[in-house]
Amino acid sequence: MFAVLSPLRKATARGLALFALVWLAACDAGPMIAPGAGAGPAVSRQGPVPVALLVPQGAQSPQERKLAEDLEQAARLAVSDLQGVEIDLRVYGTAGQAAQAQQAARNAVADGARIIVGPLHAESANAAAVAVADRGINVLAFSNNPTIAGGNLFVLGQTFQNTANRLSGYAARQGQGRVLAVHSDNLAGELGRDAIVGAARRHGLSMAGTVGYEFSQEGVVAAVSRVRETANSTGADTIFLTANSAGALPLFVQMLPEAGLSPEDYQYIGLSRWDRPPQTLELPGVQGGWFALPDPQRAAQFRSRFEAAYGKQPHAIAGLAYDGIAAVGALAQSGRRDAFSRGSLTQRAGFRGVNGVFRLRPDGTNQRGLAVATIRDSQVEILDPAPRGFGGAGF
Repeated sequence: MFAVLSPLRKATARGLALFALVWLAACDAGPMIAPGAGAGPAVSRQGPVPVALLVPQGAQSPQERKLAEDLEQAARLAVSDLQGVEIDLRVYGTAGQAAQAQQAARNAVADGARIIVGPLHAESANAAAVAVADRGINVLAFSNNPTIAGGNLFVLGQTFQNTANRLSGYAARQGQGRVLAVHSDNLAGELGRDAIVGAARRHGLSMAGTVGYEFSQEGVVAAVSRVRETANSTGADTIFLTANSAGALPLFVQMLPEAGLSPEDYQYIGLSRWDRPPQTLELPGVQGGWFALPDPQRAAQFRSRFEAAYGKQPHAIAGLAYDGIAAVGALAQSGRRDAFSRGSLTQRAGFRGVNGVFRLRPDGTNQRGLAVATIRDSQVEILDPAPRGFGGAGF
């Protein structure tokens, strides 16, 4: 289910969830890692390769403890799928706390780990990476927060830049021209806004403006008239929302059309997934809107395999643990002593993961192949399939 994409194949292949809001808000600081960090330790092919997995075992929240279990199980599934290399997977609990993540990272390196996969929260990931930077150990965190990326810290999560770029490129090809971004006035919303603005400009779209709102029901209600006024005065034809189904999305997709911004006249686009939870599909206001999601076929295959192995459906981000461990295994299989160096991790050909193709960037962020979808008659319909390699449309 996973492989390093070869350069030849590359050349020829053509919610925010509420949890994600908390996840992003976990750290407001930029990376604190020395620029020269991440050279990577030497990797020996003599015996199993020691790899550390940091998960929020011991967290106070039952949901986080359940997620820790799913992340570990997905990682072990990846280990069992590897061929030609043996991974000695060592699991360390962080309790979802930065101080414990920092100590877990130190313990992992003292135990011989050559690379670290995890932890979850941005603050914990930053602390873990700083703790082992002077040892040249790279960290592949489950976060999607680009503000912590850099040095020896890479984020595996689907970033707002991934989503905004994919949807802006598709919008440009469909003839959309002027984008109005609507965002919450918090860290997640502001990062989403910046991703939309950058992606629109990158793909030749004009920004009709941005409208921020207080992250509350009152704030959403107050923002509707400002969105309408800005859209009417600027000639916007596209309304790009950072809101998710657990937050402001249901209110916006009801109130904006009622205020005269009909989906027949404006193309609605979502930075979050509009197919989660399933009840979102029933909302009249999301019909015909665009959003992005990982390769549906590969994601379904992973869910099926996980359920067959463990008798349950995986958490939505459990596939990141599979991707991280399997990428490490694929690189270790190369036999190179510098298999876990920054240069190896960021090789341009990228990897094929359980959610589609992805590659790590030198700045610590990532690029992921996403599909563009819409909702028609309360059903998800793929408008543009996820790319199967880098270099073609979709990036």
